[in-house]
This record gives sequence, C-alpha cells and structure tokens, in this order.
Amino acid sequence: MSNKRPEFQAPPEVFYNEDEARKYTSNTRMIEIQNQMTMRALELLALNEDEPSYLLDIGCGSGLSGEVLTEQGHYWVGFDISKSMLEIAKEREVEGDLIELDAGMGVPFRPGTFDGVISISALQWLCNADKKWHNPIKRLHSFFTSLYTSLKRGGKAVFQFYPESPSQVELITSQAMRSGFTGGVVVDYPNSTRAKKMFLMLFAGVSNAVMPQALGTEGADNTVAYTSNRERNNNRHRGKPAKKSKEWIQNKKNRKRKQGKDVRADSKYSGRKRKVKF
Repeated sequence: MSNKRPEFQAPPEVFYNEDEARKYTSNTRMIEIQNQMTMRALELLALNEDEPSYLLDIGCGSGLSGEVLTEQGHYWVGFDISKSMLEIAKEREVEGDLIELDAGMGVPFRPGTFDGVISISALQWLCNADKKWHNPIKRLHSFFTSLYTSLKRGGKAVFQFYPESPSQVELITSQAMRSGFTGGVVVDYPNSTRAKKMFLMLFAGVSNAVMPQALGTEGADNTVAYTSNRERNNNRHRGKPAKKSKEWIQNKKNRKRKQGKDVRADSKYSGRKRKVKF
C-alpha cells in the first residue's frame, strides 16, 4: 500500500470511490479521529450553548463529523465532491442536508446563512490542480470569498487541515485574508508528531477577535495571527547596509580581496549616485 497522502494519489472524487468510502467510514480509528477533531472544531467555534446553531460542514464525506454536530444539538448542511461518500451518508441516514459540490467553484448560499463553519481534513485538497483549467489561487479565492458572504457577521469558520508545507499554509491564509477574513492558525500539540493538529480559524466581520489558546502548549502562545491588512516588516534587513550603497560595495570588495580576486582600487567615487541626465 502506498504511503503517499490521499491528495497526491488522485482527485478526491476519484480517490474516494465506493470501496474507499466504505473502508473509510467503517474504520474505527478514522471514526474516533473524526469525532475528536469535530469536537475540537466546535470548541474553537465557541458557539452559543443556549440555542442550536445552523452550521456548514465543508467536505462532510459520509457524515461522520455531521453526526457529532447533530449529537451536540446543531442543525447543519454538508457538501462534498465525492458522490460515493455522499451516497454512504444517505445510507446512514444522517440528519443534515447533503449537496454534491466542488468547493473550488464557490459556496452557493445566500448571504448570512450560517452561524458557523467547520471542515475536517478537506482544505488542503484545494491546493491541487487536478484538471488543466484548475488554478489553486483562483479556486481558493473563489471559495473563501463566497464563504465569507455566506457567514453571518461575527460568524466563525474552523478548518482542520494537513498542509504539505509552510508555503501552502501561507497560500491558504493569504487567500482567506484577501477575501475579508481575519484570524490565524492554531497548532495543537506542536511538539508531538502524532498528536499535532493544525486549525485555520477565520472570523467574518470581526477586526479585533482574540485567537483561542492551542492545546498542549503549556501556557505558550502557539497561534499565528493574520489580518487582511498585514504590514510589511521594514526592519527585515536591520543591521545590514542598503544594497548598492557605499558600505555595501566596500564590504563586497573586501570579500573578493579575501578570496584572492582582483578588485578595483577604492576611491572617493565608490558608491556615488550619479545625476540623472535629461
């Protein structure tokens, strides 16, 4: 059996065929993990406990996460690109409404429909170009822009996901922030290879939201905050001379001299800024 991640083997609607969907749904370890991560997502959402919420489950699959939502007293709609997964969810008679949908095409719901959003192990699939016309940046932007609209102001979305690399995390978060969200990444148990879990937490219409504390950090702040108006770090090169400046040129000459290379003699004209001729 291949040890490759599922998203590297085939598109989700192909990988999760009938056989794979049934194996996934009957695997007791998968069921336990789905239950744990869904409960953690609900904890991060911090919904009003006095009344049920109307939630969207993105990448709902065969309804394992949706069953947890129902048990916690919430109403939900779930969508997935895998028809086989959704057929099993129907067989299992889950209580949420189910839709076959590609998240990269956008979220087709009315503005302000949902109180909150959860997604378990699905977001990283949008970073793949499974078809010739797929552009991950455009698909992420379309997804997050429409998702932002479908949430009530002050609503939250929590995505548990498995990024391939830090650059993929940056790609996902940057597109979310450009779509209007604020928020950041929460990393539970960052020092554990097996227990480590990453959650992207997004806020719609909230500029001063406080990120929750990650689990397993023993009081340390293990969140990475992002905003839609991120400032450039102008002190990035603090302590280094500006490129092409006199000091920069002098340092470069000294390095070449140490390497035994021939270098032009220093003069008062080194690094001089020439006037623009008209």
